[in-house]
Amino acid sequence: MGAFLYGVSLQWKLDIRSKTLLITCYIVPLLFFAIMGGIFTSVMPEAGYTLIQSMTVFGVTMGALVGLPPSLVEIYNSDIKKVYKANGVPLISGLALTSISAYIHLFIMSIILYIAAPLVFHAEIPENPGVYFISLAIFIAVSLSIASIIGLAVKDQAKTSMFSIIVFLPSIMLSGIMFPIGLLPKAFETTGKLFPATWGYKLMAENVFKSESLLPLLLIFILATVMCSILLRRIDK
Repeated sequence: MGAFLYGVSLQWKLDIRSKTLLITCYIVPLLFFAIMGGIFTSVMPEAGYTLIQSMTVFGVTMGALVGLPPSLVEIYNSDIKKVYKANGVPLISGLALTSISAYIHLFIMSIILYIAAPLVFHAEIPENPGVYFISLAIFIAVSLSIASIIGLAVKDQAKTSMFSIIVFLPSIMLSGIMFPIGLLPKAFETTGKLFPATWGYKLMAENVFKSESLLPLLLIFILATVMCSILLRRIDK
């Protein structure tokens, strides 16, 4: 356990120095919040009721899908993998360490948004903070599980960024944070339900846990975990 915690601490320090993680987990989400938060609340004053949730969904999705995969590609498609195998370190350790570190960064960024939104844009604080933060914790985990599939399946750094953007854009555009889902064509509305962002936004916007929002996230997480297990076995060969 001590070695594992040391690994998490080391990965945390490496991530702090990473420009990619700094940009995707902090700079871009906070800039988006600063610009779009003002636009949303000016054009649609009612957006203040869900501003924290919508900005958090964008930040978590950006940090997970665009920030995590390059780190995994760097581990599993370089000499780092050979070092792991030579020293008898399970390959899952790389995935676990980077995911935990990214999880911590995304949670910190979400807390910043939670505190800043009411102060800057007079956004409404969720009525039940306990439910909100548990929902946030679930959403971050599911988003990272999807990002892990991209990082493990794609071996080229450039292609990783391309696939990340391909998943990121529909996740945001069809999640309901930009405009109500009911305004979308039926086909787009159905497609949006395939992404964690849609269900994460609904879960965090609700003040109670509802199975119709929670179960899809759990299903996506289970399927992603199975897929990651399969990919890790292929990498180990």
